Order: sequence, then C-alpha cells, then structure tokens
Amino acid sequence: MSDYLIFSMGKYEARLPTDRSYVRNHMWFQKTEEVYRVGLSAYAVRLLQDVYFLNWNIEPGTVVRIKQQIGEIESSKALSDIYTPADGALLRFNEELLKDPTPINVDSYGEGWLFEFAPTNIDLMPPEDYVKYLDGTWTETQRHIKGQIND
Repeated sequence: MSDYLIFSMGKYEARLPTDRSYVRNHMWFQKTEEVYRVGLSAYAVRLLQDVYFLNWNIEPGTVVRIKQQIGEIESSKALSDIYTPADGALLRFNEELLKDPTPINVDSYGEGWLFEFAPTNIDLMPPEDYVKYLDGTWTETQRHIKGQIND
C-alpha cells in the first residue's frame, strides 16, 4: 500500500491512501487496466460504522447515470442508498461482499472494494484535494451526526 494522508475525525483518523483518487460522495477510485476499481473511503466507513449488509439492485454491465441509486448498505448507524459517482458502465461487483461485507469495515482499500466502473466522465480529486474537501465539510457533518440540524 502507498503512503497515506490523515484526516482527523475528532478522536478517530481516516487514513486516505495517496495511490488513488476520490470523489465527493466519499468513494475512492483506483485505475486497473482500462477501468476503475471503486470502494468507500475510510471517512465513509467511519461514518457508517460496522457495515453488515450490502445489496445491489442493478446487474453487472448496466450503463448508469450520475447519482443513480444502485444499491443499499446497512450498518449499525443507518440503512443508506448507494449512488453512482458518474455516468458510465458498472462492469462488475465484488460478489464476495454479498456473502460477508466485513472487508468493507476492515480493508476498505483492498478486499473491501465495491465494484469496477468505466466512467464516461468523472470529476476525480487527488487525495490532497479530498482532504481539503473533508476539512471544508467536517463542521456540517458533525452537526448532522449530533442531530443538531432539523431538516
């Protein structure tokens, strides 16, 4: 594994490998041959806490649009929808996670990858920019976590 950048989440740290790119919905992208392998950043995993269920509601090979709902992830915190980070083709899911999603919790940058994706366009951030993005949204995120915002 490569070097890391650290984002401090109060008393916790989100380690962000510098050998991949990130997007605003807290997924990482790592180029593998002609496609990207995609997973959840340590920041997202920390906010979810203890993922124990994952389900996809599209088939591999599906052409998707940005922000299209493609699945659900359930954790000790919440049931959350998973949305595509860009237009493109979702080529393959990590089928092992359907049997046991534990790798998302313990190895999100390795065995816990979610899917392989061929984007037609995507706004990727280098790790340094992702840390700046997290820093700029952390105060708001903490308010949401603590339930201080009434929607």
